[in-house]
Amino acid sequence: MKSRLLSLSLPLGLMALGLMPAPATAQVATEVPAVVPGAPKTRVETITVHSRALEGSLEGDSADREVIVVLPPDYDRDKQKHYPVVYALHGYSIGARQWTSEIHVPQVIEGAYAHGAKGMIFVFPDSKTVHNGSMYSDSLTTGRFETFIAHDLVAYIDAHYRTIPDRRSRGLAGHSMGGYGASRIGMKHADVFGALYMMSPCCLSARSEANISPQTMAAYAAMTSPADSAKLDWGQRATLASAAAWSPDPKNPPLYLDLPVKDGKVQSDVLHKWAANAPLSFVDQYIAELKRYAAISIDVGDQDGLKVDAGRLHDVLDSYGVANHFEIYHGTHTSHVAFRFQDEVVPFFSQHLIFAKSAK
Repeated sequence: MKSRLLSLSLPLGLMALGLMPAPATAQVATEVPAVVPGAPKTRVETITVHSRALEGSLEGDSADREVIVVLPPDYDRDKQKHYPVVYALHGYSIGARQWTSEIHVPQVIEGAYAHGAKGMIFVFPDSKTVHNGSMYSDSLTTGRFETFIAHDLVAYIDAHYRTIPDRRSRGLAGHSMGGYGASRIGMKHADVFGALYMMSPCCLSARSEANISPQTMAAYAAMTSPADSAKLDWGQRATLASAAAWSPDPKNPPLYLDLPVKDGKVQSDVLHKWAANAPLSFVDQYIAELKRYAAISIDVGDQDGLKVDAGRLHDVLDSYGVANHFEIYHGTHTSHVAFRFQDEVVPFFSQHLIFAKSAK
């Protein structure tokens, strides 16, 4: 039986994200696979996608999102060929540019192709917000990022690239906060995606404690706009990101969110809202949808505290007979993500997505 680890001494934002503070510089060092000699070259495009779902967010986050698209080696040679698409979601405090740098895209995709993976379109959307992360949730405060990923972005990519517009030819992956997004969106939108890969997913379990220091509450009280978040530390911003996503309040300016502590007292109704957004709280409602997936995979490092909740999600899926693969590999939260993307994620989708248009 797996033991459950929960540190109640961490600030609430870190508890919500299931992470320790980032280093002083947001860029983290990751180990990189060796370049494969002669690996076929991809083409990388950086585009801007406007999302109606993100229009009018109360905290002012842009509805125009940067998206990095990696096209397969033969995309420009074979104009009649259509491709599966993999949507890959970044983690908290970084955007698409930084995550693709940390996992060494396109090198790792090209390396996977050199080792036999079939060509796909990879899409890396930027979902960073004023508080450093959208949690891939629908909120009037941040905008509807779940809908952006599952609807607006998919529709845009299908309209502008030679895709196979079939759920069985779409994959969804993500790391950390992106792994949470993959679990959340995957459960709720099995009509859109056909295979699911969660890398070190955060935020899977409901939190029952609120631990925000008086100093942090004072810092929040001094804010005159969401943009003041830039002056706060990593953990303080993480709490605001969680609240903006899971306990939005359009009648509570200037931040338009409710915190789980007010006037020194725990706000149980806010914690209940946060708990309602934890995948381990709602997974039982989506078992039929999860059984529609051709394949589901979850991985996490053996030195990552997130392995406990990842294992719990695996156990729940097993208990319902939902086919899934779960692996604890040697590594930290970020050390081996580039290797995992090349050696596991790309081959996973190459194996489990459909590469031919179905006759209709």
